[in-house]
Amino acid sequence: MKRLKSYYSHFRHHQGASADRRRWIFPLAIGSLFSLFLLLLTTVSSPAGVPIFPFYRSIYSFSSKFVEPKLQPLPVSTLPPPPRFAYLISGSKGDGNMLKRTLLALYHPNNRYVVHLDAESPPEERADLADFVRDHRVFVKFGNVKMITKANLVTYRGPTMVANTLHAAAILLQGRRRSVPTAFKLFTGSAWMVLSRPFIDYTIWGWDNLPRTTLMYYSNFISSPEGYFHTVICNALEFRNTTVNSDLHFIAWDNPPKQHPHHLTIADMDKMVESNAPFARKFRQDDPVLDRVDSELLSRGPGMFTPGGWCIGSRGENGTDPCSIIGNTTVVRPGPGAKRLETLIGSLLSTENFRPRQCKMMKKEKSLIAFIEHVSILGTGNER
Repeated sequence: MKRLKSYYSHFRHHQGASADRRRWIFPLAIGSLFSLFLLLLTTVSSPAGVPIFPFYRSIYSFSSKFVEPKLQPLPVSTLPPPPRFAYLISGSKGDGNMLKRTLLALYHPNNRYVVHLDAESPPEERADLADFVRDHRVFVKFGNVKMITKANLVTYRGPTMVANTLHAAAILLQGRRRSVPTAFKLFTGSAWMVLSRPFIDYTIWGWDNLPRTTLMYYSNFISSPEGYFHTVICNALEFRNTTVNSDLHFIAWDNPPKQHPHHLTIADMDKMVESNAPFARKFRQDDPVLDRVDSELLSRGPGMFTPGGWCIGSRGENGTDPCSIIGNTTVVRPGPGAKRLETLIGSLLSTENFRPRQCKMMKKEKSLIAFIEHVSILGTGNER
């Protein structure tokens, strides 16, 4: 009897549970069918692609206010990064303030700079320049301005100018020289030049000894910068076809030319601009033409940087430097000067100016005679 009662109780419990399951199965089925119906409504549209049912249209219009229907990928620039330059800014006694002015005019956070006052300058002047470089907050931020604190002797005779340039390059590259003898031909040109990074690496490392041997040769020459780099690059197979025959300078010479060019003044301003050259020389210290270059060509106030795309400040009435607020240093905003430079570079790389003017040799006899004259004159002087 107990077993029968237990079975009956179990049967009733099972029957009740089944009834409970049947009670929620029906609403679940109805809910699923309704959900499928709503899903069907959202997928039905007219041939033009517009939703037919107003219920869906209201949802679509509401959501489109917050979600971009088609996300467009940001364009990826295929242009190479802007070029970077390394400058040696060197001077002598009394040139300290001019070096500061030149440094500020040429400065960009992505470039590298070495400044140097030679042994003729007094210790106080060198110390003042060192303080300027060390304490300027922009130079400190980017760490891209170095000073040769141990002044080099720089003269027009011998290899001192070249050695000073190589010293600056070694500071930037931390290179060293190697030696294996070789022969070379002589070339001459301007003492003002732009040298590529691979070529500077080569002059410092000198893996075939040509740079070092050439430097020893030029110890017997006057104004070695007018021949050393030209001779090295035009004798190196790796680099001789990379030369462009221009020093990118506007220079006013006498006719016939003397040892030094004219000092440029305001009277030369229009010719400087029309030359499309990015550099010019010579200038007297604080000549009014420099102020005109700063204001008209560089848009630079006294003691300020030349403003570029990296400067996002505004120039206020109180003379605030726009570069006191630094933005994205990779932004480049070419101005009229860039257009003039483009014109010059296009001319230099033209068919008639580029290849035909690379590493042109003088007549062998004249080149040899000139070399012998230099060696003989200096050799006689040394023997005395």
